Amino acid sequence: YYITNNLRRLSWTGVVMTDVSEEIRNKCLVIPDGSGYDINMFSIPVKYANYLNKVLIPNGLIKDRTSKLASDILTSIPNTKSLVVLCVLKGGYKFCSELVDAMERYVCSCEINMSIKVEFIRLKSYSNTASTGEVHVIGLSDLTCLTGKDVLIVEDIIDTGKTMTKALKLIEEYKPNSVQCASLLLKRTPLSCGYVPEFIGFSCADEFVVGYGLDYNEFYRDLPHIGVINEDGIKAFAE
Repeated sequence: YYITNNLRRLSWTGVVMTDVSEEIRNKCLVIPDGSGYDINMFSIPVKYANYLNKVLIPNGLIKDRTSKLASDILTSIPNTKSLVVLCVLKGGYKFCSELVDAMERYVCSCEINMSIKVEFIRLKSYSNTASTGEVHVIGLSDLTCLTGKDVLIVEDIIDTGKTMTKALKLIEEYKPNSVQCASLLLKRTPLSCGYVPEFIGFSCADEFVVGYGLDYNEFYRDLPHIGVINEDGIKAFAE
């Protein structure tokens, strides 16, 4: 492979990756543009067999990367006795479950005196007539419970980053001791507002990704891998 710094361009086995900042490269595993695996090499639910272009990230790689994220998260808050994990539904539930399990194993193996509490929330985004967005956190009746706590928001994917940026601003009004975000995926899109989470599993191209909790009209959440939906899938599972 070769790297041209001034273009920030990486060519690797025939695929091209552009505009990936050094900050993102240092935080996650970057999936190059155009990469992926033949779906016939994996166990795929029958109902999705004809409706995927490729497997982008296999299940085993997701789990291994999540395990590393768990240790990175816990070493970033070494003095805390309690961590509040806010799992963003619906897409974040599988990643959050795997991440919390990995964190609990790390806490036990390292004999850390720490508790992990999980809350489930939804982020609802609304637009008024002036086209200014407003984000509501649904699921926690009283956000004052976050005051003075170390908070970790767990999300499935950061797309433009606008909703998460506004959600963080809202949560920070309740004066938590710290608030960080862990996202399984960070999409490379020209629509990004520039927000980069503290913890990222993978950076992926601007493709329609599904699986491992990510859905298309509530389908594909049960796909064990992260894949890219094809046109037939978009038509077959359209509402």
